[in-house]
Amino acid sequence: MTDFEKRVYDVVKTIPYGCVKTYAEIGMELGNPKLARAIGNALHKNPDPKGTPCFRVVHSDGRLCEAFAFGGINAQKELLEAEGILIKDNKVVF
Repeated sequence: MTDFEKRVYDVVKTIPYGCVKTYAEIGMELGNPKLARAIGNALHKNPDPKGTPCFRVVHSDGRLCEAFAFGGINAQKELLEAEGILIKDNKVVF
């Protein structure tokens, strides 16, 4: 695991139950909101999906991730809905 990946996972672990953050928000916490693609790549390789809730990360417009690495978009939707997050047309309702 790279230092960057560890930093991404550390930020994602702070997302509270029932909340989401966008890739850009995580990038801002890491010092650069343009890191969204690199953050997505790191999350795709998440070695601990149960301990690092990458399903709580969505696109800036609230869209779920079509390529969610741990079961696809429907799995991400189910995990978020189980935490009480409202989803409509595969987007988080903010």
